[in-house]
This record gives sequence, structure tokens and C-alpha cells, in this order.
Amino acid sequence: MLYFLLWKVVAVIVPPIKNIEKKKKEYKEAKNILSLICNQMGSSNSFYSYPLFEAVRQDTYEVVDEILFRSPSTFKYKDEEGHNIVQLAVINRSEKVYNLIRHIIEHTESYRTMTDSSENNLVHLAGRLAPANVLGRTTGAALQLQRELLWRAEIVKLMLPPELTKQNTLEETPATVFTREHHDLMKEGENWMKTTAESCSITAALIVTVVFAAAITVPGGSNQESGIPVFKKETAFTIFALSNAFSLFTAATSLLLFLSILTARFSERDFLVSLPTRLVFGLLTLFLSTTAMMIAFGAILFLVFCDQRPWMLAPICALACLPISVIVTVKFPLLVDLIQSTYFPVFGKQSYLDSCKVSRKNTIFTE
Repeated sequence: MLYFLLWKVVAVIVPPIKNIEKKKKEYKEAKNILSLICNQMGSSNSFYSYPLFEAVRQDTYEVVDEILFRSPSTFKYKDEEGHNIVQLAVINRSEKVYNLIRHIIEHTESYRTMTDSSENNLVHLAGRLAPANVLGRTTGAALQLQRELLWRAEIVKLMLPPELTKQNTLEETPATVFTREHHDLMKEGENWMKTTAESCSITAALIVTVVFAAAITVPGGSNQESGIPVFKKETAFTIFALSNAFSLFTAATSLLLFLSILTARFSERDFLVSLPTRLVFGLLTLFLSTTAMMIAFGAILFLVFCDQRPWMLAPICALACLPISVIVTVKFPLLVDLIQSTYFPVFGKQSYLDSCKVSRKNTIFTE
């Protein structure tokens, strides 16, 4: 039996490991091919311009790193619209490329104050709406708007104070550009957030109703003289009481959090941290309350029916896991996206930059 279980574990784990090894091998081969192509092209700048701009648009930082290392002067090249790779990285929300060259922007004032043909500085460009294919990588309009706000906040940190209120040829400040470009996305984000909060608040309200009714209706009844529950000394009854109380408190907390989302102002700043944080804790408490409710229900079923029929314990546990698995399957991916987007920074030093040739010690791009 143990041998069979071990074989099943190996059968489950080995295929993903093989896929990872295969992808690592393909990635290494692709980098070798890239190096060979660059060796054939030499250091001639004329060959690198188009591949460089396309790599920035696609956020392929490995290609950008290789080209900049071999031909540093291409850093100042501009595409047909007059944008260099710094501006293109901001316009196309190329996070990995931006992180690769961030230290260069940070230590070179000319890159922080540069403008395009319409007098748009980097904050103006960050205020533009991201391309549709970039927005599509993020689930939900609210998280898309949050990612846009994170980009603007990141660029603002690098800029000098006068640049934040500078006007372009249309006499628009960066804040005006952002509000205009993201007007529709804000409406979509508000509707998405309200719809999500409403659906979750209904679930939380149902849980509160069920567990409150279970709390005031003691299973097995009470002693007519003392009022003490009949099953007071049973372990299963203690599990029921604790789980039911925990479910009630967490469900009520979840309900209040979702209601606070429905009554929020939905300003631009709220989408950055406030609203996502409320939704994260609302979903977490909803998961906990659902799990505790099913534990309480299972404990009572065991207490009432399984005393003489212990075989019923297995199907009860299996069926109790069904609603938990459903809600986790439906809402857990959203919770993961919210946590990653809100609490894990996408800018700054990242692990994938450790092997890059354009390191922080490289000063060939500075003035």
C-alpha cells in the first residue's frame, strides 16, 4: 500500500518537474541563439534599432539586455514616433525592461526630464492608458486601474517636483492626462468592484443567518431544569460550538467589509490600496467562515448520526469539502491576484535581473 502511494506521488510530481527542466533548457538554448545572432551582427548600431524597439514593446528584457551590452549607444535611439526605449517602456508598461534600465534613469537627470514632440514628459506618458494587450494580462477592471496607478506612482518617485505639474502642448498636466485617459476604466472598475462585493456579501449574509440560527437552536436540546445542553461533554459538541462561533464572527466581518466597499467614494486613490485591501480581507474572512461553518455542520452530523454508524464520517467529510472547494476554485484566483498586485512590488530589484549584463555598476549610459 505504501509503495502504491509513493508511486502515485512520484507520478504526480515528476511530469511538472520534467516540464520545468524542458522550459529551462529551451530558455538556455534561446539565449545561446540570441548571443550567436548578436555575434554575427557585430556592433553595428543600424542592425539593432528595430529589434531593440520591438523587444521593449514585447517586454523581452533578455534581448534588450544583450543589445545594450553590445551596443550601448542604442540606448539613445528613437523610433519613428520619436520615443527612446525609456519612453517606450513606460508607454507599453514593459515592467521587466523598465526594471532593467531603472537605475540608469534614476542616476541620469536628462532621462528624467526629457519630453517627446508633444512636450510630454515621463509622467504624461505614464498617464496614458496602457495598450489593450497589456491591460488584458490583469483580471478585472479594478486591478487594471490599480496597476496603472502603480505605474504612475513609480514614475512620480523618479521625477523632479516641477515635472509633475508641467504642461504639454495641449496644456494638460500629467494628472489631467491620467484622469482623461482612465475615465472609462474607472467606471468599469467601480462597477466590477461593486458587482464582486455584492455577490460576496450575499454569501456572507447567508452564512451569518445559518450559523446564528444554529447557535440559538442547540443540537440535541437542553436540560429542562438547568438549561445546559445535553451534548455539553461531547468533544464533537465543543468543536461545533467553537466552529460555529468562529464562522459567525468571520462572516459578519466579511459582510461589513463588503458593505464598506459598496459605500466607498471610488476615487482614484482608493483603487490603489484601500479598496483592494478591503476586498482581500473580505475574501479571506469569507473563506474562513465557509470552512468553519462546514466543520460545525460536520461535527453535529457526527454527534447525532455517527455514534452507532462510524462509517458515515468519511462521506460527511467528503461532502463538507465540496462547498469549500467550490468557493476556493471560484474566488481563490482573484484573491491571489489581489494579494500579488497590492502587496508584492513589481518595480525595483528583481531576481531575474541578477544574470543581466546591464548591471547597476555599469556606468556607460550615464552622462
